Amino acid sequence: MYDAGVMIAIDDRRVWARHSLALEDGRDIHVPALVVSQAWRDSRRQVRLGKFLAGCHVVPVGLGTAKIAGILCGKAGTSDIVDATVVAMAASLGAIIWTSDPDDIRSLIEAQDIKPAPVLRTV
Repeated sequence: MYDAGVMIAIDDRRVWARHSLALEDGRDIHVPALVVSQAWRDSRRQVRLGKFLAGCHVVPVGLGTAKIAGILCGKAGTSDIVDATVVAMAASLGAIIWTSDPDDIRSLIEAQDIKPAPVLRTV
């Protein structure tokens, strides 16, 4: 599961290498559609991001996930609904969360208080 920080960090060769290896390994990479909205600004200038996303499962946010993310924001005392959606979706999938902002994501994971908690990796 990628957050918007990963989308922003695609110019880093290490991010591309990890992404490529995960795809070669047959791993499913999920990205909430809200994350794409947060990172996408200009189709003409983001061809690289489009290629990066081509290997991902861009997942729409349904009502159930939206409610869970809202509740999670309340528990964590944050208003970042996109990060909360990443955590909610990752928990439901048992996915590893890749982020550039581990502190905010960690506080949401702790507020969710589920076991096992999603694993967090930093880009």
